[in-house]
Amino acid sequence: MAGRVAQEADAARLMRMLDYELPGELIAQHPAARREDSKLLVAERSTGTLHDARFAGIGRWLRPGDVLVVNETRVRPARLMMRRSTGGRLELLFVRPEPGAGECWRVLAKPAKHAAVGARLATADGSLAIVVVSAGDQGERVVRIAGGALDATLRAQGEVPLPPYIHHAPTAEDIVRYQTVYARVDGAVAAPTAGLHFSEALLAALEASGVRRIALTLHVGLGTFRPITVDDPREHRMEEEWFEVSEAAAAAMRKARERGGRIVAVGTTTVRALESMADANAGGIAAASSWTRKYIVPPYRFQAVDALVTNFHLPRTTLLLLVAAFAGEARLREAYAHAVAERYRFYSYGDAMLVM
Repeated sequence: MAGRVAQEADAARLMRMLDYELPGELIAQHPAARREDSKLLVAERSTGTLHDARFAGIGRWLRPGDVLVVNETRVRPARLMMRRSTGGRLELLFVRPEPGAGECWRVLAKPAKHAAVGARLATADGSLAIVVVSAGDQGERVVRIAGGALDATLRAQGEVPLPPYIHHAPTAEDIVRYQTVYARVDGAVAAPTAGLHFSEALLAALEASGVRRIALTLHVGLGTFRPITVDDPREHRMEEEWFEVSEAAAAAMRKARERGGRIVAVGTTTVRALESMADANAGGIAAASSWTRKYIVPPYRFQAVDALVTNFHLPRTTLLLLVAAFAGEARLREAYAHAVAERYRFYSYGDAMLVM
């Protein structure tokens, strides 16, 4: 009985962490004029001190020998309009290849009722044809490529899959700004948004000051948009995402720590890749690659992260729990209350926080 009461108390505490008042007008609909023009809230974990700053000045809070670890996944133009043989139109979001299933992909169909198992779908010009082979929850489908080349069709006809809380159709600005300047490896359906604040000039200035940039990959999937709907947040199930940390990247991080430098993770996706890497290496920093469902909930002991650059996250999201685990639950509540009061902008195109 005592154990169940404790579990219920923990679940209630986490739910309180997930809920806060966020005025809708603070959810950014467009990026700042320049990437580094965003505001930056610096939070010191040890003292709880908050500093209002500009992202362009992030170098003030970093020091020579630190390494900035970024996620170089690239957002694929993964949203594609298709037609049924009867003429009905539907939208498919191509999330990722289905592991071990040949020419099969996991997609999100909208409206899902138009993508029944066995349905044959094609683009208007016939450049791509697919067959629905299985159905899952919340509009998820597995489809098989039946004709044409998916990558070529997405490049020619696909749209940038902006998040559902951005209420405009993708524009030419979004094609550029909903992508980090260092994006290199196609595979994400959402941007690792903490990295959107870095311009080439800012990265060069940090490099010149002795802060080295190191890249890894985690292909951001649909899970980043999925709210926590269960009564106990610990029972939420993460989507699988592919990550890869090279031996060169791991060696650079080991060397930085040996010399007293800090591993500064840019974004929650980078944190999950680094902690998945550590899990695969008995807590150590070494090469790793695999599918991961890494889910970080307070309390959690971080193995490979010393500081965190992150955006402000929406209520009821797994991202919020990860940052709470790193910053401390009370510290994060104070920081978010401050951010709302000071009119910081939230989520993908919003402002940033640096947790030291």
